[in-house]
Amino acid sequence: MKILIVEDEIKTADYLRKGLTESGCVVDVANNGIDGRHLAVQNEYDAIVLDVMLPGIDGFAVLEALKACRQTPVIMLTARDRIEDRVKGLQAGADDYLIKPFSFLELQARLHVLVRRGRPQEMVQLQIADLHVDLLARKAYRGNVRLDLTAKEFNLLTTLGRRKGKILSKTEIAELVWDMNFDSHTNVVEVAIKRLRDKIDGPYDNKLLHTIRGMGYVLESRINDVTQ
Repeated sequence: MKILIVEDEIKTADYLRKGLTESGCVVDVANNGIDGRHLAVQNEYDAIVLDVMLPGIDGFAVLEALKACRQTPVIMLTARDRIEDRVKGLQAGADDYLIKPFSFLELQARLHVLVRRGRPQEMVQLQIADLHVDLLARKAYRGNVRLDLTAKEFNLLTTLGRRKGKILSKTEIAELVWDMNFDSHTNVVEVAIKRLRDKIDGPYDNKLLHTIRGMGYVLESRINDVTQ
């Protein structure tokens, strides 16, 4: 998921960014309403976490600008617990509301619900030959063997798996997994691919992660298999 956090409390914003990043999300942060409005309107996000009390313009103004052009799901955060404020936010187009202080696990669960609701056809399982990936539990297996993947390795695997059989260039992978522009002098993609290949293909005869010289990488089984 790609998430935008609009929150002026630096500690809260950093806490959310760290927690969501560790969960495999790509996270942008804005610490005022003006920057938040710009990012929300100009970019596509799976969901937005939006504080009400912000410098520049408040969260209601950000929400109004967003809903005029996009239908991105929004969870509003506020220290205000007045019913009138919650009603105002929901009537303006907010999808959910959390009162500070809040549980990170509850916020994370609500984000997943909103994103799934907006993507009813989104897959939750990937199967390529004997490689099985559970996207909700964030676990991967070859046969009955659990693969020990880091968060970035799991994101890389699911990025390739969602596009099974399609060649992805280094530039595409860098943008999709690291949310960065690819620098030809950086070997982050090659290093990550090698580590992932060692884990998912190392001891197995049926290799699934292939290098296409001059083009990129593809995840597919090259042995006839009913799961293809």
